[in-house]
Amino acid sequence: MPFFTSYDGLRLHYDQDGDGPPLVVLPGGPGTDARYLRDLGGLSAVRRLILTDARAAGRSAVPADPATVSFVEQARDVEELRRHLGLQTLDVLAHSAGSLTAQEYAATHPDRVRRLVLVTPVGRAGREADPAEIATLRAARRNEPWYPQAAGADVQSPLGRARLVPFSWHRWTPERRRAEYVPGHATTLPWLRAAFYAGSATPDTLPERLKRLAAVTCPVLAIAGASDGLIGTVPARLIHETYRDSRLEVFAESGHRPWVEQPELFRTVIDDFLRGGGVG
Repeated sequence: MPFFTSYDGLRLHYDQDGDGPPLVVLPGGPGTDARYLRDLGGLSAVRRLILTDARAAGRSAVPADPATVSFVEQARDVEELRRHLGLQTLDVLAHSAGSLTAQEYAATHPDRVRRLVLVTPVGRAGREADPAEIATLRAARRNEPWYPQAAGADVQSPLGRARLVPFSWHRWTPERRRAEYVPGHATTLPWLRAAFYAGSATPDTLPERLKRLAAVTCPVLAIAGASDGLIGTVPARLIHETYRDSRLEVFAESGHRPWVEQPELFRTVIDDFLRGGGVG
């Protein structure tokens, strides 16, 4: 299995799948094993996917210093991966929480990112889900048999977050969707989530952080799921407003994992974008 050594000596894992130009893939979670992404709805047919396990996630090592798990610090791992692969520039695709790492990397190394794809992103410099939108999306599912348990879940506990899973999908079919959640893929480290989001902007620092992001000149594609009751569409819309050369796609029949629910559209949109398709 391929590994590389990052700036602090930590051993990090990645997989490669498919043929074609390389596409570095950053998973979400935070802290989820990259294998949950599988072949990204068949995108591996046209791209060589470089699926990375973030530090303290999947088959990568756990650092001695939890502060290095912050998404701001993890951007340094992406640069070390680029050097390891011997690539001058990268196309980067990030899902959910991984979108924060990807945007930080693009802002820190603007000359190294050719094109950036953010799939159901959580926000720009921290989580930016709109509570009103989330409430509306979830209320629309009130007639589903699973709704009472999911609506009453405690989002602060791992069990509660697990009960929210049906809200992540356009159609929740337990016999099919539960197969997407492999035991052992989610992190068991109780401190990881807080450590990852410790890099989030505060009200005082947000304007300067957004100014850094807005200076990014590479084309950016933001994909949202219209039924994503976990994150909603607002974060992707904010990203579209922030970057000068950006494109927004809202998938009408998807939740938080559009490569599963609308794989053909997912492949087509991303392949077109990475081949130079227009933004705006």
